[in-house]
Amino acid sequence: MLGLIKQFWLESAGVYGYRKVTDDLRDIGERCGKHRVYRLMRAEGLRSQTGYRRRPGPRYSHPSIAVPNHVAQQFNVTEPNKIWVTDITYIRTHEHWLYLAVVLDLFSRQVIGCSMKPRMESELAINALLMAVWRRQPDEQVIIHSDQGSQFNSY
Repeated sequence: MLGLIKQFWLESAGVYGYRKVTDDLRDIGERCGKHRVYRLMRAEGLRSQTGYRRRPGPRYSHPSIAVPNHVAQQFNVTEPNKIWVTDITYIRTHEHWLYLAVVLDLFSRQVIGCSMKPRMESELAINALLMAVWRRQPDEQVIIHSDQGSQFNSY
């Protein structure tokens, strides 16, 4: 019995605990209880993988903020070409995934720029913003609000 328990535990790469090992034993016709499997695994020092340790360091302590949030969740705009918002989404097609970047004017809530590409790169976001600038040709500065993903923060 112990040999089978160790075999199933090793086949799972040390992930399975006593419950799943018990299920595997019952699947091949062994008669056993989960408490017995628990006791035998504990005696052999076989434990399930119980999660992942967080890595310490600056990577996980604070989110990176490239630009402060000037919009501050105030999405009611009184004039056009004051605040534009942008984001990227993905669309599954029959052949592969496509990525779509869209720019909206918060005043009119209309799409003023978009770009679609098979890869999510910074060029995707830049093309959508260039289309918005070309279509609207704003006279003054425009606040562009995004989720500050890597495509919007990259070079």
